[in-house]
Amino acid sequence: MRVGITLPQFRDEADSALDAASRAEALGVDGVFCFDHLWPMGQPGRPALSSGPLLGALAASTSTICLGTLVARIGLVPDDVLVEVLTGISELSGGRFIAGIGTGDRLSRHENEAYGIPFDPADERRARLEAVASEVLSRGVPVWVGGGVPETVALARTVGTAVNLWEGEPLRVTELTATGVEVTWAGPVGQTTAEATARLLEVAEAGATWAVCAWPDSIEVIAEAAQAVRRTTPSGGR
Repeated sequence: MRVGITLPQFRDEADSALDAASRAEALGVDGVFCFDHLWPMGQPGRPALSSGPLLGALAASTSTICLGTLVARIGLVPDDVLVEVLTGISELSGGRFIAGIGTGDRLSRHENEAYGIPFDPADERRARLEAVASEVLSRGVPVWVGGGVPETVALARTVGTAVNLWEGEPLRVTELTATGVEVTWAGPVGQTTAEATARLLEVAEAGATWAVCAWPDSIEVIAEAAQAVRRTTPSGGR
């Protein structure tokens, strides 16, 4: 299992995220991931860096670490623009990019409405997700689709993408991997090395191919926990 982190993105400057990515790369963390929100969930008064420009800067300032969206949301920009943004970042990064794509949900609806962006019914958003994911995948970019609901899992199986679970329990990871779907996981893992190691081991043993840790107090803690998982699990946890 590979281990990544989300970046400190809810700021009005990019230096913190760029510095965190450089530190993560130096410490051997496998990937850094960016959200696609107009503000932090439930906090419209706070800023949020746009994921596309930030990822472009990360592609230029790093050399080996994987970059990704967690997840780029259908509907914030036209679908053809989203495809070009995601494939463009992949090209800029030399193929180090993972396109996490999702439909958004009721919790993100307010962001759309605040800026006059339509929030289409769920079935329409899923149809657009399928089309965008298929096109991005056809261009050679790895794709994760966000969400573990049956409709999303069926979409992932049809298109041939991985499913990303945010804060899903390890049992759910095991259930999905047993059906032949690749599963990646994301969420908080605790603040100490012991807590992070225990959580990452649970996720690895459940069958996830990636664990993306919510922005931690210490990148060093995540790096140490990732090393412990690689020592403990078969084939280095991968």
